[in-house]
Amino acid sequence: MSQLLQHLINGLASGTIYALVALGYTMVYGVLKLINFAHGDVMMVGVYMGYATAFALGREAQRSLWGVVVIFAVAMGGCALLGFLIERFAYRPLREKPRLTALITAIGISFALSYGFQLDIGFLPGASPRAFPEVIVPTEWFIVGDRDVVVWNWQVISFLIAVTLMGALQFLVYRTRFGMAMRAVSWDHRTAALMGIPTDRIIALTFMLSSGLAAGAGLLYAIKDTSVSPLMGLYVGLKAFVAAVIGGIGNVPGAVVGALLLGLVEEFVVGYAASTWRDAVAFGFLILVLLVKPGGLFGRVAAEKV
Repeated sequence: MSQLLQHLINGLASGTIYALVALGYTMVYGVLKLINFAHGDVMMVGVYMGYATAFALGREAQRSLWGVVVIFAVAMGGCALLGFLIERFAYRPLREKPRLTALITAIGISFALSYGFQLDIGFLPGASPRAFPEVIVPTEWFIVGDRDVVVWNWQVISFLIAVTLMGALQFLVYRTRFGMAMRAVSWDHRTAALMGIPTDRIIALTFMLSSGLAAGAGLLYAIKDTSVSPLMGLYVGLKAFVAAVIGGIGNVPGAVVGALLLGLVEEFVVGYAASTWRDAVAFGFLILVLLVKPGGLFGRVAAEKV
């Protein structure tokens, strides 16, 4: 029983990080019907921004409360700006083009970021993995029995930060004028424009919001995993995309549920089977869900006129 509880805690901690990235995929798909495959690499850029900010602050300052806030603010703000630039100069000119064109562009941006950051030139970090600074010193906060169940401080803090960001997003989407405009654009951006909604601004803000969430998720992942590299965005981004599809791409609550389920499935596979099976079982779980519900757990299969 204690082993099961430990795996539940670990799975939820991983699932909440996947959820933040999956929400970015879901929001962009909701407003543009575009799978932004560069999303995971934007997360990677945010991690390196946090890495550089932490070292600029110094060892003592980076571990203080205000230091952690500054690291998150710089990374999330920088990625929000990057998301705006990607939308403005890469996706907006292709908005009326066939969807395949924008999809290929997204893959190109993904490769440009992930492999461009492997260049050891100027401010680029190079291909070698680096250890992320201990901005949150690992501490055991809760122990059951003879270390049968251990809850670490970074797990609790990461969970609270992720839940807070997801709650803020939920409020923004369903309780504000911006959220109402975003949902209108996701329904039909041409009709929304005729009704006076500034669709270009809404789409740009959606990209900024999703990119900022990706940066926050990347920092939480780096705090957990400690090792960062230019290719980390491909791995985490792909897992988050799987989570979004499991929940129903374009559905905000579905992305969260799909990510939590994926985190739990991976943790149970590692705990009760073998770690080498984790990725295979995760994608097998995706196939199983799509066989039963092609639109995902919370998605809907809609007929499209051609």
